[in-house]
Amino acid sequence: MEGGGGGGGGAHYNPRTVEEVFRDFKGRRAGILRALTTDVKEFFQQCNPEKDNLCLYGFPNQVWEVNLPAEEVPPELPEPALGINFARDGMQEKEWLSLVAVHSDAWLLSVSFYFGSRFAFDKADRKRLFNMINEVPTVFEVVTGSAKKQTEEQPSSVTKNGNRSKSNSKVRDLDVKSSRKIQVSEEDEGAEEEGVEEEDEEEHGETMCGACGDNYASDFWICCDMCEKWFHGKCVKITPARAEHIKQYKCPSCSNKRARP
Repeated sequence: MEGGGGGGGGAHYNPRTVEEVFRDFKGRRAGILRALTTDVKEFFQQCNPEKDNLCLYGFPNQVWEVNLPAEEVPPELPEPALGINFARDGMQEKEWLSLVAVHSDAWLLSVSFYFGSRFAFDKADRKRLFNMINEVPTVFEVVTGSAKKQTEEQPSSVTKNGNRSKSNSKVRDLDVKSSRKIQVSEEDEGAEEEGVEEEDEEEHGETMCGACGDNYASDFWICCDMCEKWFHGKCVKITPARAEHIKQYKCPSCSNKRARP
């Protein structure tokens, strides 16, 4: 039987928008997670080291498959790591599953960005796609337990602190804040030094609220679209429910500036 690279939706399923590619990513990820968690016994048995080179495939319909690599050269889609079965009995099961998880994360990204390149996503779309993917815990994080247990369809818009609204909202946690600051500093060479300083501060957990000056707390933060400063929601009287309906947030200071003639 030919490898699963083409049979699981590669040749007949071509997502063309960012949302469709992300949906494809989530389906494939869900299938792989099932293989490495709920179906782990069956997955272990199928990865017999005495068999030929095997790969773990995840498909958009949340199905997983252990199969030979695609015979087509080059394949329709990027191929997963080859020969995962050979290492099965040479290491502890948890370590082996973690290794497969790491390779699966790399494969999921490669498939998504293959679609992005194939259908000419521009810089903004590629950035949006990566940010959407980055909101979801990696397979490795779930398998190793370094992230809380995730369901296959975990809402990407909610964090443990309840501090994130719609994916395009400015209500974000510090991890997303940090990545955003880095991206801004890369695009604006004039603010390079400032961006590096902000990045260092964030890495040390020294981010300050623009209103009260205190560090990050266990409530949600909201970012001003004008000055890009971050504020405790309670300091600017913004609740998570209200933030859901704010398309462009302006802090009190920027609102006053805009009101002047």
